[in-house]
Amino acid sequence: MSDDVGDGTGKVVVNRAMSLDGFIAGPGHAMGWIGEYLTPDVVPEVMEATGAMLVGRGTYEVARGMTAQETAYEGGAQFVLTHEPPAEPDPGVVFLTCDIEEAVATARSAAGGKNLEILGADVAAQCLRRGLVDEILVYVLPVLLGDGVRFTPPTLDRIDLEPFSNTQSGAVTMLRFRVPK
Repeated sequence: MSDDVGDGTGKVVVNRAMSLDGFIAGPGHAMGWIGEYLTPDVVPEVMEATGAMLVGRGTYEVARGMTAQETAYEGGAQFVLTHEPPAEPDPGVVFLTCDIEEAVATARSAAGGKNLEILGADVAAQCLRRGLVDEILVYVLPVLLGDGVRFTPPTLDRIDLEPFSNTQSGAVTMLRFRVPK
């Protein structure tokens, strides 16, 4: 899977775990169900290719409330795009208050030639609207949630994607798409 390993070009990749019915988080933004299926050993090549992560404040707050097992996915330097940084700094996180283009450029630079993973519905939608995304990586998990946070907000316009890979690892189906520029 040569597309998975960082080759020094550093792609911007929207990375999502999704229930079969299209939710990236359950009711109340619950995400603990993801850790039941998606563990670091399921996709080691993705973790290896990741040099930094950019998330929104909401995703950061949800992750802070999760156990270490539920948040086993780590991917280098962590950046949080927010309007209000927390009063108490988090030593493992850089909080950014700039626009989305500057946030992506900052995090991408820190990725050191590896991929920048975009996590969180709002930040991903902003990146997609601005044409900043190279790929979308989706882990389809065998669960129906019935309600929660959708894969994309209803305000995101149509974007045609180019599928280039699908693989199965245990119960997880991984789909990869290029985002045409």
